[in-house]
Formats: sequence, C-alpha cells, structure tokens
Amino acid sequence: MKRKRKNYLPMAEMVVALLIACLVGAALGSNSSDDGVGKQAKGLFGPLPQTMASAKNPITPEKVSLGKMLLYETRISVDGTVSCAKCHPVSLYGADGLRKAIGNQGKVNPRNAPTIFNAAAQISAHWIGNRLDVEDQARQSVLGPASFGMPSYQAVEQRLKELGYGPFFKQAFPEEREPVTVENFARAVGAFERTLVTPAPFDAFLKGNRESLNETAKMGLKTFMDVGCAGCHNSPYLGGQQYQKFGITAPYWQYTKSPEKDDGRLAVTKKEADRYVFKVPVLRNVAKTAPYFHDGSVDSLGEAIWIMGKVQLGRDLTKKQVKEIDAFLNTLTGEIPQDALTVPLLP
Repeated sequence: MKRKRKNYLPMAEMVVALLIACLVGAALGSNSSDDGVGKQAKGLFGPLPQTMASAKNPITPEKVSLGKMLLYETRISVDGTVSCAKCHPVSLYGADGLRKAIGNQGKVNPRNAPTIFNAAAQISAHWIGNRLDVEDQARQSVLGPASFGMPSYQAVEQRLKELGYGPFFKQAFPEEREPVTVENFARAVGAFERTLVTPAPFDAFLKGNRESLNETAKMGLKTFMDVGCAGCHNSPYLGGQQYQKFGITAPYWQYTKSPEKDDGRLAVTKKEADRYVFKVPVLRNVAKTAPYFHDGSVDSLGEAIWIMGKVQLGRDLTKKQVKEIDAFLNTLTGEIPQDALTVPLLP
C-alpha cells in the first residue's frame, strides 16, 4: 500500500511567517517606543535655534566680525597675555580644560571657565549668576582682577583706538559718533557668542530622525528623563535656565573631593538660602568640556554623572545607567561653526 506523502512546506512557511511577524512586531514596538521617548524629549528640550538672538543686542555681520576679532585680542589686557579666547578657546568647544582659568600675571580665577558655546541664552553668566548676560560678562571681564586686569574702561578704549580698531567699530556701530567704547566692545563680543550654536545628533533625533541615536543613547535619554535629570537640565540647551543647590541630598564635596567649599550665590544675594547654589550648567558638548563642576574637581564624565545622581537625586545609579546616560550626553556633541574656527587677522 502506497503511503501518502506528508506535505511539510506549509509548516515551514508558517514558521517563517511567525518569525517575520515577531521581527516586524518588535521593530514596530521599538519605533513606537522611540516615538514615545522622542515626544517626551521634544516637550522637555526642543532643538537648538539657529542663533541666540537678543532684542537688546541685535546680531549683525559687522558686529559678529568685530566680536570675533576682539575675542582673540590680548593687547587689551594689563600684561598682554589674556584674551577671551584664552579661557574659551573655540577649537576646544569654548572651554580651556583647566580646573580653574588662569588670567593676567598667572592669577587663578575663582571657578572653572564654562563653555561659551550655546551659552548666550542662559538666565545669566558665570556659575553664580553675577553677570547679567554674555555682554555684561564681556564688559566686566576687562577690569576683572584675575582676567584682563585693566585699570579702567578708559584705558581699554584708548588701547583699542591705538591698535587701529576705530574703522571696525565704525562699521559695526555706524550710528554713533564715538563708537570705540567698552559697551560696544561687549556688544560685539556678545553678538559673536550668540552665533556659537552647535546642532548635534540629538537635534536630529528631536526632529524625527530616530536613527541618529543608537539604542544605548536612547536608553540613556529615557533614563535621563525618568530619574529626574531633566528637571534641571532642560530647554534646548539642557541647562542654564535656573539656579539649584549643589548637594541637595548630600554635601557635594564629600563626593567631588573638592579641596574647598564654595558658597555659590550666597556671595551675590547674601541670602543663606543661596549657600552652595549655582546656575545649572548647559550640557551641550559636555563630553568635550571636562573637567566638571564649578571647581573642575572631577575629570570623568561618568563619575560626574554618578555624583549628580547621588548628591542631587539621592540615587545610586548603576554602572549600566551611567554608561547609557554617558552615551546620551555624547550625542549632545555638535559641530563647531566652520567660520568660528578660522582665526581672524587683527589690526
């Protein structure tokens, strides 16, 4: 008797179909999860603008060109060695890599020099907010004892005229009879700094390109939002929009091993509630701007992440969580504007 041959093909096709369905389902689930994380992130952060505009100091090409020149000008410092770019080198993402910046005559500044990239839209300048904005910071820096160290604004203005900057100031401020002023120096430097925006892979993710972040970075973004980091590090700049006590759940110096305690904004407001309070730093390009914190006390980004979890959120972040958040923060590294990288010729 002839045995009837079994047909195995339909079963094989079913197995293949089930496998494909599972893979498609997983992919759809991943996309759905990505969309959920992306939507949450877009609400908390949002992509960077093209420039950090100011109604008080409109950006013009002439101001930007002059401001870029002045950023590199050392001859308006008391010993001829200090420029804005000394503490904020453009090629190093606007930070000098030192624990604390070095000014004229080798003087040590009281705090770490923060980046000038993506910084002009913050609520204030300096770690303790004792400068109104980037223009105020530039203006006051020329007299700063540990910065330019010049004896007076008049001395700065006289030096600028002697160096031949008059025509450039006239181009940037054509409506003024005597344009060579420290106020206009500050406006020009501020206008240049307001163009230092560095869009990064994270911005592409926020605009819908879910492939711009790998899975580790996506998990890091989710953790960053879920554990509470985004409560302070929000806005397109991931920081710079509020003040916060450093060490909410534990004294910061116990973990940073800082050699000195810094009273923070207490020095500005004279209010006890502002002891150890600092401006929340911008996290854009954070992977390129070590060392970290106001005193540059921590070299490793991973260590800084763990410390923040401990002293700000009261959490012991796992090594996996730290690695994932680190991966996410690396997606905030943007491209330096090509024009900004070109060192200008000075008079």
